[in-house]
Amino acid sequence: MYITRKKTRQIKVGKVGIGGDAPISVQSMTTTDTRDVKATVEQIQQLEQAGCEVIRVAVPDMEAAAALPKIKAQMTVPLIADIHFDHRLALKAAEVVDCVRINPGNIGAWWKTAEVIKAVNERGIPLRVGVNGGSLERPLLEKYGYPTAEALAESALNAVHALEDVGFTNMKVSLKASDVHLAVDAYWLFSLQSDYPLHLGITEAGTAQTGAVKSAIGIGWLLSHGIGDTLRVSLAADPVEEVKVGFEILKSLELRHRGINVIACPTCGRVEIDVVRMANELEKRLGHIKTPLNVSVLGCVVNGIGEGKEADIGIAGGEGVGILFKKGKLLRKVPAEELMETLIREVELLAKEKAAEEAGEEKLASAATPGNGGTVQSLLGKPSDSQTSITRDLPILPNKK
Repeated sequence: MYITRKKTRQIKVGKVGIGGDAPISVQSMTTTDTRDVKATVEQIQQLEQAGCEVIRVAVPDMEAAAALPKIKAQMTVPLIADIHFDHRLALKAAEVVDCVRINPGNIGAWWKTAEVIKAVNERGIPLRVGVNGGSLERPLLEKYGYPTAEALAESALNAVHALEDVGFTNMKVSLKASDVHLAVDAYWLFSLQSDYPLHLGITEAGTAQTGAVKSAIGIGWLLSHGIGDTLRVSLAADPVEEVKVGFEILKSLELRHRGINVIACPTCGRVEIDVVRMANELEKRLGHIKTPLNVSVLGCVVNGIGEGKEADIGIAGGEGVGILFKKGKLLRKVPAEELMETLIREVELLAKEKAAEEAGEEKLASAATPGNGGTVQSLLGKPSDSQTSITRDLPILPNKK
């Protein structure tokens, strides 16, 4: 299956491109008290290590806003300020951050938004217009009776139109809800009527397991239909887990390739090694590797190489001895007690070799296109400017008057 992404406008959050032909980026949000600079920076560094490409922090008061310069100075990825209710916090944050997130449903009178627009315009940074099912404007709640996909889409479109009326277009949009169907319908409906880049997410998705499943279904459906330019998996868990799940969603759809992809059998009565323990240990110990590699851990040699032939490298257990294979070919037999350490050494070596090859190819590509600053490769399948066709029947909202 090839996924054809909808062609959206591209904006820049720091050095990260959002929309257009830029790769779909993975975001997360800190759970620390932003006023605690040390704790916040420590968590940000953990997120950066996990591969997080954009990080958002809550700014609930002026003390938190005042901490932003110290936090920003110790980051390597773009910083977004999450603002609710008080537009003055957005004005303060705009002096430092790479993007400001506001919610039209709770920011207040229009003149407050106008001041925020002026502030971000002066610094050339974008806005994220974040619509949420739990904070829709009163007129829309009265019109629709309760939060519906149409209400969410109309709220977002109203905000976009209002910003366009004053000449502002440097924005991305999110339409989040905790209900998967509601969120999916809202994003899809908005996407049919706008080409602004979309930040995907199922808000308040739940615990690590429940939230990951709901996010995979909701975000995955949208991505598979070409919708979405950046995402956050919202979990009631360590935010590092959000990043991991986000990349796994993208990897499973072959939209991004990063790090180790463990292929492990579900185990059965034939297994000769502890596949469950080894697969989990492998993910943990090889988490530092950024080079995309498929690593197979299979429980027996009955179908070992055959089932793992698509893997870059892997092992299959046996009675007292296992096999190490690479690209479907047997390398050697290894005593069972040495299988894990042998595989880890081989994976690390293979990752270094592959990273060196890719670096050489990137250097050649950059040299072949002078002045281009290198190419952005999103690995999205067949390129096209058209969106994957969708036949679902949802109403089209009125155009801007």
